[in-house]
Amino acid sequence: MKVDIEKSEFLDEMIEQWQNDGLINEDTGIKLRQSYEAKNFDWLRLAQYAFWVALACGFIALGSLLIDNSILNYLKRVYNTPNIVIALVSAGIAGWLYILGFRRKKKLHNLRFSNEAIVFSAILLTANAIAYFGKSLDNGSGNFTILILISVFIYGGLGYFFNSKLIWIFALISLGAWFGTETGYLSRWNYYFLGMNYPLRFVVFGAVLTAASFIMKALPKTRQFFQVTYIAGMVYLFISLWALSVFGNFASLEKWYAVRQLSLFYWALISAAVCVASTLFGLKYRDDVAREFGITFLFINLYTRYFEYFWDSWHKALFFSVLAASFWLIGRKAEKIWNVEFLK
Repeated sequence: MKVDIEKSEFLDEMIEQWQNDGLINEDTGIKLRQSYEAKNFDWLRLAQYAFWVALACGFIALGSLLIDNSILNYLKRVYNTPNIVIALVSAGIAGWLYILGFRRKKKLHNLRFSNEAIVFSAILLTANAIAYFGKSLDNGSGNFTILILISVFIYGGLGYFFNSKLIWIFALISLGAWFGTETGYLSRWNYYFLGMNYPLRFVVFGAVLTAASFIMKALPKTRQFFQVTYIAGMVYLFISLWALSVFGNFASLEKWYAVRQLSLFYWALISAAVCVASTLFGLKYRDDVAREFGITFLFINLYTRYFEYFWDSWHKALFFSVLAASFWLIGRKAEKIWNVEFLK
């Protein structure tokens, strides 16, 4: 069996430790060492990173094409292609890539990253098709939220039909984008919607999405999307809570600058309380997602408060000394916990 170099070194150390502790004899140690072999180079990881870079470059290229008027005008002059034609061509290629990608998943399931790259390319072309379809129907109203809502249903339907969590993730991203733009449009792009600024709105959105994920878990037809929906809801919820603890429910940066950060302490308490509740829930019901989100964002909140309250008042030497000591203590505690967990 071939393993990564780091894993090989780790196994060597553990086998040597077991021999020193008398748990295994020398012959057993030799047999264990001969049962695995260190890889000279991790080609799978290289493939993964290469596809990530390729997809990122493709995403940047597509975004540049959509927002750069000079490029669009140049393409119009050269090709004189109507928006609806671009939309139809993009949709056709996207459909072909969806079929190709999922056929390859069945026949060439070992080529995981290249298959996902094909599906991801289809997702980008779907977005391109929706965008150009919207441009072809644009009447100057500025209400483009319907296009984002259409993308939610398209991605959601495709994700459900192909049983693809990757496509489902984009449906959830589109859903969040639709919620933000729709509430902005309904409030005529004012800062408040029903008395809530954007962070507070997305706290509600994240909480609703998280609750909806548990409903999906109870339904056999949507159970396979529970985990990804649950994590997405928690991401929306906890990032929004953190932003709310920093900016409060203020409408603009000018108003936020005019108040002392200490006056927003109650938002920080609410955020910390949710983190603690999530951690306790995760510990009680063995929910790793809830526990890790709670602990992670509790630390993020604590360090955010530390920077807010002491950056200006403390000497920088003292500030960073305390910061270094806190991280050292966390590292020591994490090391002890890891050793205990490993020896179980």
